[in-house]
Amino acid sequence: MTRALRGHPPELASIQASVRDSLDQVGDEIKRIVLSDFAQIEEVNEHLLFMRGKLFRPTLLLLSSRTEGDAHRDALTLAAVVELVHLATLVHDDAVDHSALRRGLPTVNALWTHQVAIIMGDYLYSRGVAELARIGRVEALAVLANAANEMSVGEMRQLTSYDALDFSEEDYYRLIAAKTASLMSAACEMGGLVGAPTFREPLARYGHNLGMAFQIADDLLDYTGNEAVTGKPTGHDLRERKVTLPLVGALGRATPAEEREIKAFFTLADPGDEDIARVVGIVAERGGLTYAHARAARYADLAHAALDHIPPGASQAALRDAVTYAVDRRR
Repeated sequence: MTRALRGHPPELASIQASVRDSLDQVGDEIKRIVLSDFAQIEEVNEHLLFMRGKLFRPTLLLLSSRTEGDAHRDALTLAAVVELVHLATLVHDDAVDHSALRRGLPTVNALWTHQVAIIMGDYLYSRGVAELARIGRVEALAVLANAANEMSVGEMRQLTSYDALDFSEEDYYRLIAAKTASLMSAACEMGGLVGAPTFREPLARYGHNLGMAFQIADDLLDYTGNEAVTGKPTGHDLRERKVTLPLVGALGRATPAEEREIKAFFTLADPGDEDIARVVGIVAERGGLTYAHARAARYADLAHAALDHIPPGASQAALRDAVTYAVDRRR
């Protein structure tokens, strides 16, 4: 049994306990950084801050910054900037996907326009970059810029990933490495820069593998969860023609007839609940869920292995718990 899957998964609140005070300050930092004297930007900012997420990436940065003891005060600013970049990607993703809801609330593009959403995503990212320049954190800026570039390339890749039978497992890993793992890796590496520079490389490696496990687990929830638990309907990715690892894994074991069913599904203009349920059923029957879970566990083990190079202590323990949370969470 892998280290990622032992025992009951920890609550995010327990992982964040040692940095809770700092996370509260990160919220204040975000408000300071995005403050604008332009009324419409402030209106959108207010909505975005209201729907702020769980601050998982800032948590990783703060924990990483404390692996050798107290971190530099700039860790708070870096944590805020990482969350702003994450938020910018969500705003852009919602606009690209024409999504109406995010975390149960209307998206920026739904409340305003797609143009406003794109501009606001740019605003959030540029404010983060400007803040890193202001405090003189050039190395952190370079790490974040590289991650942002990878995420942009990943989003472009996803626009071409709609043919289920042509989308390979390697394509999938390349996609999630860019879209998810790059920013988690950057968050951990940036934390190292302001608190544990000796361990910058293993922290970055930890963040990458954690991000890979996190995204695979998230894609599994789309097949196994329900709207009340996950905040989005089961089959949401399928409705949007997004091919993820559970489907890729199942295709290798599907019968020719099932392959034809799946291929026909991807030609439907507006798939219904029964169409979604049929594909989900095939994926489950052909071991796609088990396959994806095993791959998530493999990346989780790699994340744990990277932490073997980090000094033991409260931060290392919390980072280990973050791996278990990422793989076994139910929402």
